Amino acid sequence: MFREFLSPYDTALMSTFSDSVVTAVALIQDADPALLAIVGRSLYVSAWATVLALLAGLALGAWLGVARFPGRGVVLMVLNTLLAVPSVVVGLVVYLLLSRTGPLGHLGWLFSFKAMVLAQTLLVLPVVTALTRQVIEDVASQHGEQLQAMGAGPWLRAVLLAWDERLALLTVAIASFGRAIAEVGAVMIVGGNIDGFTRVMTTAIALETSKGDLPLALALGLILLGVVLLLNAMVGLVRRWSRARAGQPSAQALSPEGLHA
Repeated sequence: MFREFLSPYDTALMSTFSDSVVTAVALIQDADPALLAIVGRSLYVSAWATVLALLAGLALGAWLGVARFPGRGVVLMVLNTLLAVPSVVVGLVVYLLLSRTGPLGHLGWLFSFKAMVLAQTLLVLPVVTALTRQVIEDVASQHGEQLQAMGAGPWLRAVLLAWDERLALLTVAIASFGRAIAEVGAVMIVGGNIDGFTRVMTTAIALETSKGDLPLALALGLILLGVVLLLNAMVGLVRRWSRARAGQPSAQALSPEGLHA
């Protein structure tokens, strides 16, 4: 009955949309091999990039949270600026580094998994570092002087405070993975979006939409949306768990008794 009020063009659009949704759901239900390959490739690249970014970013961010040195304000300003750098700019920089005439061209990484992981790592690293720095600096303002009075140096204070705030840092890790898997510009530039090799969910969605293959693009979009929703749910659970533990003083593990226990 509603279609009677629509023009033929609008009716055709609705039909195309509904058909695409039905086909997309069927692709997901049938576990289409091409679909699963793209999803698996995306998870693989983003997981590696997140792990590498966490290894460097957690250490650097925790140290920046407790260390005081000349020029620290400039370092933090640069770090905050890197948070706003577009992904295509990161992709361009990595492309120039890995190109045949670039300083890392001899590695032969361009248009490969390694190039995509490198690009996403550089993109996620400032996020991990900045969020970790903020978490550690906040808790250091409460307990940092106590640890310093006990003779703990910057690195030891950073480690103790990071362990005390491990649940908050877990949310940083989850958010970083979400940032990596939703990225499109950098991996498209350095990966080349090669079918069956470097094509991931975001680049496949862009390509398939431009080709008019809406069912596959929509199926990938639904899966990507599901991944993001799952990550947000995980962040919510971690925060609820953290609030449940808030009844125990966070300084307990940092007290003299806790340190010598």
